[in-house]
Amino acid sequence: MRLKANFGILEGFLSELLKEDIKIDEILESETNQDTKNDKYNKVDLLVRKANGELIIIEVQNNMEADYLQRILYGASKVLVENIYVGEPYSEVKKIICVNIVFFDLGQGADYVYHGTTKYEGLHKHDILQLTDKQQILFKTDEISKLYPEYYIVKVNQFDEVVIDTLDEWIYFFKKEEIKDSFNAKGLHQAKDTLAVLKLSDKERKEYRGYLEQKRYEASMVVTNHKASKIEGMLEGREEGIKIGEENKEKFAEERARQTKIEMAIKCLKRGMELIDIIELTGLSEVEIRTMKY
Repeated sequence: MRLKANFGILEGFLSELLKEDIKIDEILESETNQDTKNDKYNKVDLLVRKANGELIIIEVQNNMEADYLQRILYGASKVLVENIYVGEPYSEVKKIICVNIVFFDLGQGADYVYHGTTKYEGLHKHDILQLTDKQQILFKTDEISKLYPEYYIVKVNQFDEVVIDTLDEWIYFFKKEEIKDSFNAKGLHQAKDTLAVLKLSDKERKEYRGYLEQKRYEASMVVTNHKASKIEGMLEGREEGIKIGEENKEKFAEERARQTKIEMAIKCLKRGMELIDIIELTGLSEVEIRTMKY
């Protein structure tokens, strides 16, 4: 899941769980350093930064831990304080979403997916404290609970294998390592292809990768030969070649300009520039920039 080529799988699962279209900006370092020699390491399987800057902790846990609920709290708190810097206002505190996929019985309850948030309830009138209009503009949200860490616990073993919605399709996959043809949850089809490759033997996987490399080579040769033929025709002065060259002159110029923008965007990405600044600088779209390989 750390490979950019597989971001679509992770984005699919998170989109189904959080009920929003998730776009992953990057996978961050998943094990932070200790502040002191007595401090605990903050170990998580994945730490994801969403396109809007929110952070998502993802942990898969197989072994029972009696204090696992406190471990969840510690992990979220550690990530929160490590992502705000001296001098920044508290309004810059990052939103943390903690997703825990467990394969043991955690706590006591009949469901298999639990969601925890923070809210303030009046002791006397039992109303829920709300944000003012100005605070909603400042924090870009309409609920206090969305300012605080949210917690999801997926209890895989408790899932009864009755698939009702697309999230259930993902949990079925976690439990059975199987994806039915009828499933259509976001990211699952890519996960199915990846799972099929992972289940191959070392020899089969090597042969499969060799096959893919050969297909890439063949495709490259077709493109190369096509371009060589066009160049040869132009050098020989064939009228047809010259005509095609004139008709496509503007197109080639646009392509060269676009390539220059792409090279500039890649340099900006490597330097850690913000996405919005790169879009403004190059004129490329968000989708184009996110799909770049560098």
